[in-house]
Amino acid sequence: MTDKEQKSKAPGGTRKVRVGRVVSERMNKTVVVAVERLVKHPLYKKYVKRTSRLYAHDERNDAHEGDTVRVVETRPLSKLKRWRVAAILERAK
Repeated sequence: MTDKEQKSKAPGGTRKVRVGRVVSERMNKTVVVAVERLVKHPLYKKYVKRTSRLYAHDERNDAHEGDTVRVVETRPLSKLKRWRVAAILERAK
């Protein structure tokens, strides 16, 4: 993380950071990032994959489908956008 990202703190603490894969880049300056997490099933105690789709602001339209990106929580930018792309960790092959 850069110094700017480390210093940017919300009033209640640090901002949430997630790593996911870009699944859509059709909108201008917006990407949809799929973030997977493992959740324990309450009855069967088996871990199940759950996917969240986050709408993230991409100012320079750098991220493309298949890229792995780091997104950081930010103020509401639109009806659905609450995240911004902080870094592109890995490009799609």
